[in-house]
Amino acid sequence: MKPDKIIVSDTSYKNDDAYEVIASNISVVNLLNEEGIAEEDMHEDAVMSYYVDYYVAQYKNGNFSQFVWNSGWSEELNQMIEESLKKIGAEKHLELFQDQCSKVKQLNDEQLEMFLEGEYFGLNEIRDSLKNDSFYTLEEDLTALHSQWLKNHPDLKVLTIDEMFAELEKWIGRKIER
Repeated sequence: MKPDKIIVSDTSYKNDDAYEVIASNISVVNLLNEEGIAEEDMHEDAVMSYYVDYYVAQYKNGNFSQFVWNSGWSEELNQMIEESLKKIGAEKHLELFQDQCSKVKQLNDEQLEMFLEGEYFGLNEIRDSLKNDSFYTLEEDLTALHSQWLKNHPDLKVLTIDEMFAELEKWIGRKIER
């Protein structure tokens, strides 16, 4: 049975740190993954939130080029992130993401394959051409927008930790090791 709710903890929902509710959703998605639940069997927006965070973490850790390299440049993932940024209302981040994607699309197949299969560190012209530091100075708080989107989501279900486990166990039909 596909879950019809995005589940987060009550403590994360009430927390003043905007990232906590995002982290709570990530924990649920990770737990479901560990329990063998396929992403297509999870709430679509919970998975979208998960991958927006993945994109942000990759960008913050090593710029757009690291996202491209570590993700293997998946068209499906890119479409999901683009759609997620639209849903979240992150217009400036969406524009940057689209601009950066167009840079990758300008690479020919051989260049992209060479980049994805080569060493990331050291001399790397393609990596350097994909970097864009404007991510760090955009006047749009992606974490705040992401958090607000989750907190206001019509399918959000805020539960205690014990209630979260009970709900997830109902969905997957078995006890979850804690």
